[in-house]
Amino acid sequence: MVQGLIGKKLGMTQIFDGQGLVVPVTVIEAGPCVVVQKKTQGQDGYQAVQLGLVEDGRARVNRPLSGHFEKAGVAASRRLREFAFTESEGGEISVGDQVLVQDVFSVDDRVDIAGRTIGRGFQGVIKRHGFSGGKATHGSMFHRAPGSIGQSASPSRVLKGMRGPGHMGDRLRKAKNLRVVKVDSDRNLLLVKGSVPGSRGNYVEICRAS
Repeated sequence: MVQGLIGKKLGMTQIFDGQGLVVPVTVIEAGPCVVVQKKTQGQDGYQAVQLGLVEDGRARVNRPLSGHFEKAGVAASRRLREFAFTESEGGEISVGDQVLVQDVFSVDDRVDIAGRTIGRGFQGVIKRHGFSGGKATHGSMFHRAPGSIGQSASPSRVLKGMRGPGHMGDRLRKAKNLRVVKVDSDRNLLLVKGSVPGSRGNYVEICRAS
């Protein structure tokens, strides 16, 4: 059985559970994915499958990747990711096979979802780190500055790890142990409780929780 899928975040909504309670969920278009390459313990030292996300339209890839897809006999994909798999649980899997969301996940499963967070650009210390800033009174001239960042005599430098202004967001983050609320096999949708890193349209990796 393949332990994960490539998906695309569609946004957030809310549904009602069996008790009539509102559950906030993130809707992810999970797959379908196609097996592009299979790695085995004997040849590669570990078991994994390389999946490509099946999307509308033709993907433009370079010549090495084009040959890679031609060797597998599948259409080119924009997204390629490796996922672990166990041969004994899900039976035989071969290059060219299609992996659907209902083949991997079911309701109440726990998953880890990785994606890139929303980029915020260059930000100051108040927005980036939550600094309180200085007084907002007239003449203070210290409103949104970080304050002292080191000693003047020794060590006469700014120590590594000092919080300061800089680029915010656009980092790879993983939301762990999210519960699968619903699996829509007709539309390849996966609904998980809670939020997922990234904005609408971002690609995410969905794996079984370790």
